[in-house]
Amino acid sequence: MTADARRAAIRETLSASTKPVSAAALARRFSVSRQIIVGDIALLRAAGAEIDATPRGYVMARGGEGLRRTIACLHTAEQTGRELYAIVDNGCVALDVIVEHPIYGQLTGPLRLHSRYEVDRFLSRLGDDVPPLSALTGGIHLHTLLCPDEAAFRRVCAALQEAGILLTENP
Repeated sequence: MTADARRAAIRETLSASTKPVSAAALARRFSVSRQIIVGDIALLRAAGAEIDATPRGYVMARGGEGLRRTIACLHTAEQTGRELYAIVDNGCVALDVIVEHPIYGQLTGPLRLHSRYEVDRFLSRLGDDVPPLSALTGGIHLHTLLCPDEAAFRRVCAALQEAGILLTENP
């Protein structure tokens, strides 16, 4: 299989998948190293493919799934679980986390957390040696949410407001 054919097959695999596909799984499937897959993904992105890297693997960005909304939050690392549970328990998906770095500008970490199970897996990887991205900004960060409707978004905002996590003009 040529490199171009492999990249086309990777793109098809990600387009057809309903869940993230790891670089290791792609490497096994195409009998190449994980590093070759990482390079292929970089080339696909450079050619315009909207591929997100999540902690569980690669996914193709999909449109038309619902309403995209952005929220601003402020909390401690210990409150991360409460924040993410409030998002998924109210029917939305935490697509990413965004912080404003003084040198690098906007840094975005893909999340794509849909359920408590996925939040638990994410939280199990955090710790003193691996702090959340919001630790870079004293806890201030944004999340892009994917919500099925405006009512779900309002429920998330209300839950985060009640928890003291939603960043407002008058904290």
